[in-house]
Amino acid sequence: MILILKPNIDVDSREFKRIETHLINYPKIEMRVHHVQGAEQTLTEVYLIGHTAELSLDEMRSFPGVEHVVRVSEEYRILGRHKNDSRPAGFSYQGIEFSQDSLNIFAGLCAVDSPGSVEAMMRALKDNGQVCTRMGAYKPRTSPYSFQGHGANCLPYVFELAGKYGIKVIAMEVTHESHIEEINDALNATGRPTGVMLQIGTRNTQNFELLKNAGRQQEFPVLLKRGFGITLDESLHAAEYLASEGNQKVIFALRGMKTNIGDPHRNMVDFAHVPVVKRLTRMPVCIDPSHSVGSRHRSSDGILDVMHVTAQGVIAGANMILVDFHPDPSVALVDGPQALRLEELPMFLEDVRICREAYERRIANAAK
Repeated sequence: MILILKPNIDVDSREFKRIETHLINYPKIEMRVHHVQGAEQTLTEVYLIGHTAELSLDEMRSFPGVEHVVRVSEEYRILGRHKNDSRPAGFSYQGIEFSQDSLNIFAGLCAVDSPGSVEAMMRALKDNGQVCTRMGAYKPRTSPYSFQGHGANCLPYVFELAGKYGIKVIAMEVTHESHIEEINDALNATGRPTGVMLQIGTRNTQNFELLKNAGRQQEFPVLLKRGFGITLDESLHAAEYLASEGNQKVIFALRGMKTNIGDPHRNMVDFAHVPVVKRLTRMPVCIDPSHSVGSRHRSSDGILDVMHVTAQGVIAGANMILVDFHPDPSVALVDGPQALRLEELPMFLEDVRICREAYERRIANAAK
């Protein structure tokens, strides 16, 4: 059961103490308190775990401090969709809406290689009206001998250039809790010119200690990629790890499943699960066409496979696109063969616009 308290009622208030005193009578129920910071007010949500069938909805609604009561009806307790659940399906960060109704594009470098590449990418984004990007500083690789990213050394110039070109949010993978601290320190040192969305990659989807640490911090949203060799249910439970520690600003990313059935693509594209995740949870859904396809192959119609699968995800209702670009893919240190070129950015954005318009027309048609 979830108790959503009235705005600005906190744990020190008389109203909260009355609820707490009442729940002492139910020793088999554990109470967890989380604060949700909105644009104008702070909401307190109380998660009741255990034998909550003993509690009456009407009785819990009767407490003066309670705004709304949700009986948990799905397995994903915090991020799931429940009957009569009016909580929002999204959040705002750095003035940008991330929800199940929005669409944001994060085009950028899979791995930062040089200040020149970063600046060229960000200049292209600004010229095309974009305010989000991806920049990989920490890169987990299959081979221990492959480039692992520049790490904290590249953060100062990445953040400074983001401020110079008006980039508001950078999606950046972390593989260890220390990386979160390094990112925060680098933002402070550069005057916090931009925001960061922590990305937890497919190899770390079940790194539960990393999930807990990313969930305990409240500032940065988290982009969680589906595990490439586990079920959707297992990956959605990984998202619950983040939320159970307090961070509900979570976006779920589909990036393809590792199986030879998907050949010749790098992974089996799983974008049919976009509407499934939106139905089961309140999370916005991201697609990663670059790591799904893994190449620049072009169909007989002249359209890149990356753009074809992007279209599939957008028409299905995706809310975010994480896609690789590079000024010169031939010299990229990571995943160059799948990166799009900067001159292809306008065409990619226009193709996304066409597909988004088709999705919106589909919604209107379904509502008739």
